[in-house]
Amino acid sequence: MTQSTRHTLLPAPDDCSGMRLDKWLAQALPSLSRTRLKALMGEGRVQCGTETITDPSASVKPGAVYSVLEPAAEPAIPLGEDIPLNIHYEDEHLIVIAKPAGLVVHPAPGNLGHTLVNALIAHCGDSLSGIGGVKRPGIVHRIDKDTSGLLVAAKTDAAHRGLSKMFAAHDIERAYQALVWGVPLPPIGQFSGAIGRDPKHRTKMAVVPEGRGKHALTRYKVLKSWKQAVSLVECRLETGRTHQIRVHFAHGGHALIGDPTYGRGPRRVPLKNLSGDNAHMLQSFPRQALHACELGFYHPIAGNYLKFKESLPPDFNVLIISLDKS
Repeated sequence: MTQSTRHTLLPAPDDCSGMRLDKWLAQALPSLSRTRLKALMGEGRVQCGTETITDPSASVKPGAVYSVLEPAAEPAIPLGEDIPLNIHYEDEHLIVIAKPAGLVVHPAPGNLGHTLVNALIAHCGDSLSGIGGVKRPGIVHRIDKDTSGLLVAAKTDAAHRGLSKMFAAHDIERAYQALVWGVPLPPIGQFSGAIGRDPKHRTKMAVVPEGRGKHALTRYKVLKSWKQAVSLVECRLETGRTHQIRVHFAHGGHALIGDPTYGRGPRRVPLKNLSGDNAHMLQSFPRQALHACELGFYHPIAGNYLKFKESLPPDFNVLIISLDKS
């Protein structure tokens, strides 16, 4: 097993006086991200002399000697499972896959197995980034269990750090397609409400006043609509908040078809314009109708631009074909 590594930093220079400790350590130790250093501090692995420092916001003391104990990587607790992967691209640094609806990204209470992580462990073996933690090896970003489409995972820590920085800076190109109730107006527009915890339902997200949530911007374009009852829209994320597309469209009165959490049903939607079969198919669609159809980014190691597209899944197509015939 790989041994733990102790990073000892020589006396802190005078010009770092007053700087946050986690920020200075991240600059002094480029192999460790600031997030990783905060976690190590929380575990009591950062010391100043004989004093253990657990507060990331503590000020740097000029002349003090700091040490960081980086523990050896632990073997992943999740077991590899032989779950088929739809792989769009793979090299020694990263892998891009199309996730089917119904597959959870990483283990969590209630879903300890049969996740994308289990599939990645079986496919990649030990070559997954450890930055995501024991239960999230390689995971840089997530899409909801019942959302289908493209996702990138890191196979090395360097790739993980690079991709994470791009996501944080909103430098990743992401496009989704969704089926929503009604017809959003204007046909090309945007939703820009801040998103935070719903004050009445803490398990849900909601559009909240500025200052109580995080800025969120979703650009959309109506691609097609049927009888003023339902539309196929393309969404491009300028930010990446939890449930962003689902929350923005629900708040705007155009909840996603099949959304069990934010769907408000076909209120004020002229279902009478649709055939009985189509109305039933829409109301009984078994998941939120959301699909991650495009993913583009600069390779975190090689630097070349990579762009991927994933066509709509069968459940979308069955519904669209039926609507086209109405």
